[in-house]
Amino acid sequence: MTGGPSVRGVNEHWSIGDLAKASGVTIRTLYYYDEIGLVGASERTASGHRRYTADDVRRLYRVRALTQLGLSLEDVARVLARGTSDLAALRDLLHAQLADLEVRARQVNELSRRVQGLVAQLDGETMPEPARFLETLELTAQLYGGLSAEQRDALAERRAELGDDTVDAMRSEWLTIFRELKGHLAAGTPADDPEVGALATRWQRIAASLRTGRLHIDRQVEASSEAMWARHGDRIGRHLSDQVDWLEPGDMAAIVAYLQRARS
Repeated sequence: MTGGPSVRGVNEHWSIGDLAKASGVTIRTLYYYDEIGLVGASERTASGHRRYTADDVRRLYRVRALTQLGLSLEDVARVLARGTSDLAALRDLLHAQLADLEVRARQVNELSRRVQGLVAQLDGETMPEPARFLETLELTAQLYGGLSAEQRDALAERRAELGDDTVDAMRSEWLTIFRELKGHLAAGTPADDPEVGALATRWQRIAASLRTGRLHIDRQVEASSEAMWARHGDRIGRHLSDQVDWLEPGDMAAIVAYLQRARS
């Protein structure tokens, strides 16, 4: 859980929107946590709006820390059922989280190595293959998207089921779709145009093919992806525009927004 709200006062309360913004957890995920009894708002206003207390925030911290360590939501629920006020248990959790941060540090180094490789190719007047950009983007998503080990393993299993050739073909189609969407956007084609709708359908087909078939994981991955884009979309867009010759700064954000309008 990143940048969480203060819990210094026992009388402090947060709306669901405030908690989502402060914690980096989407509102959809908070609703889902409430639905399955994992993290709920202890209080309600007279009009029925959720109000999260300091204890709720601490519980959310534990949930996010445990999922980042690779526990499924079912396992997290079992751990929390044993009590959340045990200082020794919290100390153990924080030690485990520190170990996880060491793994993330290694991921940062790997991501740095890959980006350096892309820069070296460009310095040598050679354009890297699209697959290398997408592999780098996938690692960026893993690093910044908050995916747990369980989620990463499930996605890796699904990619293995599809096979390298199929995944490479999907990556190429993904780039083709975005390039064609950019063309329609530049031409002023309405988002509800049938051709744009057909591109959105192709994009949805790719996304559906990558789903694991495990509902709780697919929901978590979708929520994490949305949160990752909300927090780091500008950075990702700038990185890609530096590497892909037909992308300009700001293109990715505009194309994604265009795609979202077409999907709706």
